[in-house]
Amino acid sequence: MNNNRQWLLAKRPHGVVTRDNFEYAEGPIPEPGEGEVLVRNLFLSFDPTQRGWMEDRESYLPPVQIGEPMRAGSIGQVVESNNDEFAKGDIVQTTGGWQDFLVAAPGQGVMGLSKVPEGVPPEMMLSVLGVTGLTAYFGLLDLGEPKEGETVLVSGAAGATGSVAGQIAKIKGCRVVGIAGGPDKCRWLKEEAGFDDVIDYKNEDVDARIAETCPNKVDVFFDNVGGDILEAALNHINMKARVVLCGGISAYNATEPVPGPTNLMNLVIMRGRMEGFIVIDYMHRAGEAITDLMGWIGAGELKYQVDMQEGFDNIPDTLNRLFTGKNLGKQLLKIADPS
Repeated sequence: MNNNRQWLLAKRPHGVVTRDNFEYAEGPIPEPGEGEVLVRNLFLSFDPTQRGWMEDRESYLPPVQIGEPMRAGSIGQVVESNNDEFAKGDIVQTTGGWQDFLVAAPGQGVMGLSKVPEGVPPEMMLSVLGVTGLTAYFGLLDLGEPKEGETVLVSGAAGATGSVAGQIAKIKGCRVVGIAGGPDKCRWLKEEAGFDDVIDYKNEDVDARIAETCPNKVDVFFDNVGGDILEAALNHINMKARVVLCGGISAYNATEPVPGPTNLMNLVIMRGRMEGFIVIDYMHRAGEAITDLMGWIGAGELKYQVDMQEGFDNIPDTLNRLFTGKNLGKQLLKIADPS
């Protein structure tokens, strides 16, 4: 390849993201400087948080600027190296963005630059062993603090993060109930991921079903959705419940401010705790999480799904799969094979 294909942020979205928010461009392949490597992207990660990065507002990361490649986690291959720690051909993980080539170095960007352990499939490093798996691990264990015999409720349960959080809760001896959309996702949660019960928010009354499936009420609620789902869960929290705020995908495409739950006083009455977190605060402990996650996967206690799309032209449309509910498991896209 002689050019660097890119999808640039062309304008900030108002509501649902469309292809018009991006512009296809081609430019020269960048050259690595001292201590840097040139990486060719192979796989891109798609996450709901990318929608927030497109907004021009203060957050835990600066917004993607107009005219910049859209930010995304990636797995790539080193094609040129000026760094003694990396050799041509190494498979690496970084924040590559929506482009074929990038220059990277350890300590730069959101994820820095690290080698993918030999024998580990790239899709694992972008899913169950990547940011989504680490998010589930630290969010559930550090904030949720599940105890054997407790009831754990998970929203967005068929997603890459929710499905792992629920399975970790099962490993810790909890009763686990998942909220997901559609019979296929609910079936996978029960038959493959081992959830005790599931609630189909598209076809069932969530508030009533929480009461049915959580007869001892909810001790830990791991929330990826917010909105009405969060309000329904707060109706059923136990004394000293822990509510983990991981995400709020129900409001990511809203064009007007979304009202918060009307029942926050339940946290006071039940002496509950509701806390948000961002996984980048835990990256210094990533090794601890990956060791446990790999052990559970090897023992057959933890399963994961990857929804793999293909083709550079499909990048913008793949992001929207997250918001239309088309993805089942971690959303990835393949743009090249390793050489």
